[in-house]
Amino acid sequence: MIVVAGESLIDLVPQRAAVDGGPLPPLLPRLGGGPYNTAVALARLGTPVTFCSRISTDGFGEALLGGLRAAGAGTSLVQRGPEPTTLAVAAIGAGGSAGYGFYAAGSADRLFELPPGLPAGVRALALGTCSLVLEPGASAYEALLRREAARGVFTLLDPNIRPGLIADPDAYRARFDGWLPSVSLLKLSEDDAKWLGGSPEEWLAKGPAAVVLTRGERGLTVFTRDGVEASVPAAAVTVADTIGAGDTVNAALLHVLGRRDALSPGAVRALDAAAWSTVLTFAARAAAVTCSRTGAEPPYASELG
Repeated sequence: MIVVAGESLIDLVPQRAAVDGGPLPPLLPRLGGGPYNTAVALARLGTPVTFCSRISTDGFGEALLGGLRAAGAGTSLVQRGPEPTTLAVAAIGAGGSAGYGFYAAGSADRLFELPPGLPAGVRALALGTCSLVLEPGASAYEALLRREAARGVFTLLDPNIRPGLIADPDAYRARFDGWLPSVSLLKLSEDDAKWLGGSPEEWLAKGPAAVVLTRGERGLTVFTRDGVEASVPAAAVTVADTIGAGDTVNAALLHVLGRRDALSPGAVRALDAAAWSTVLTFAARAAAVTCSRTGAEPPYASELG
């Protein structure tokens, strides 16, 4: 089983045109949040997964919990609270790229507390995005990362940088560097890499066995501590928007590595360029399906053959 820890929220996605000539397009609420999307994507691919977070008891929270259950994701590690659900207002740019404005003050997911332990048989832990920024929950997620890595659990980190939420960029960059010794697989976008100001070689030297870099329409590249480098092109698709594409990549990587019995740093480092090309190609195909649909709607296994 894989545990995905982090925030869930509601994406408010603008529709293509304003109604009745009004100045603003209507906003469609969609279930979202980077870790939430990753958990749903893993479940849809057929990998046993449990979501670890704190979800509101409001109507949006009930919908988020229902989405996890409908996908087949476990909810035994979900904490509940009466605070409101975080809202993310998406702005869709050229080529379907998405930017976000967040309404997260006093929201339920920020009050996540470190669970006493994860279920037996956990093979991997995935974390990232807002959950590692917004306190006090960020410190609890960080403690979870360090604790599980110390006991040998494979860890994936996707920083998924949201600059508008980071009050002190230099402090965040230092904190990010401090996480790397506890990270088995680092996955990030070119935009994330540019904002962080580092390189795959620098990050690999600090801990991860491999770094996967997503490059939008130019595909994906992996770099490993043993010098393996492999790239694959993006899968051709008509893009509706890119919401959830990176989260789908996280899930696809974990799914395929799990199927290859490669959810350990040693096993990841043992993969050659050909094996990595197979892994990355599957992730690119899965992300393309998500990009073809409005909002974060990752594919089911049956859609990928």
